[in-house]
Amino acid sequence: MTPLTRRQFQTLGAALLGLPAIVRAQGKYPNRPVRVVVPFAPGGGTDTLGRAIAQKLSESLGQPFVIDNKPGAGGIIGTDAVAKAAPDGYTLNFNISTALLINQFLYTKLPYNPLRDLSMVYKAADGYTILVVHPSLPVKNGTELMAYIKAHRNKLSYGSYGQGSSPHLTGAYLNHITDGGMTHVAYKGEAPCVQDLLGGQIHMTWASAFNIKQHVEAGRLKAIGVQGTRRLPSMPNLPTLPEAGLEGDAFELVGWLGMAVPAKTPMEIQELLAAEIRKAVTDPAMKERIEGMGYGMVPDSGPQNFLADYKRDMPKWEALVRLSGVTLD
Repeated sequence: MTPLTRRQFQTLGAALLGLPAIVRAQGKYPNRPVRVVVPFAPGGGTDTLGRAIAQKLSESLGQPFVIDNKPGAGGIIGTDAVAKAAPDGYTLNFNISTALLINQFLYTKLPYNPLRDLSMVYKAADGYTILVVHPSLPVKNGTELMAYIKAHRNKLSYGSYGQGSSPHLTGAYLNHITDGGMTHVAYKGEAPCVQDLLGGQIHMTWASAFNIKQHVEAGRLKAIGVQGTRRLPSMPNLPTLPEAGLEGDAFELVGWLGMAVPAKTPMEIQELLAAEIRKAVTDPAMKERIEGMGYGMVPDSGPQNFLADYKRDMPKWEALVRLSGVTLD
């Protein structure tokens, strides 16, 4: 074997040092199109915001960030595809808290483990929902609503956009603390749920401002309060649920929309993506658009903050799932 010269040794050493950094393996990241998997059909809130952020990333990073809709099984199919993708920064996942966090407590056979198989990059928006009731209910706030539920045991119903969704879990908690015997009605999406509430087929639900604001303003629905501890910029006079008399973790927990990547994606890539998403969502026009959709823009997320928020909320969501008794295959 011919011994290495000093120059060859130095060259080899420099090359080896660069191997772990995928961002430098084939030039500056990104140097080809990036796929952004949205595990829901086109046209919904997740898809709409995901496309807006992808467009901003395309502009700032100089490569196409292409939305790939992979709907099915409540977001599981698309999320699993990302969990099993190469951790090279070229497959991203724009998703909601149900698929990235809550599903692990709902499904007995979930094909991925969120914290083991994925890394949380940036929580882009809080997905605030509003507790709305049919105008025939003679209540104005959460305290009156609880009293009404108790007085009409086994006579009321609440809707949600699916089994195990955050409205389902929060409604189950409200049913529990009032011993109300309410019936849960699961719909395939928020729009049909709101439509049935307007028609009086159900008595209450939690829904986005995007889908209910016009009906509240027209008097066709009555808003009790917004889930969480912050008022909505688009409905500033509407109290939070705790302000309206509904207190506890269940009424303060807020779903979210965020970007994730396969686990072991280099932190340099994650930090770059987080920085660019932060620029995107804090842009005044984008912020206005996010708030117009009924979401709350998150200006200070990133891999560390997102993971901390995730771990803080995990046991709270798990407790709500256990309380609801929902188990899915």
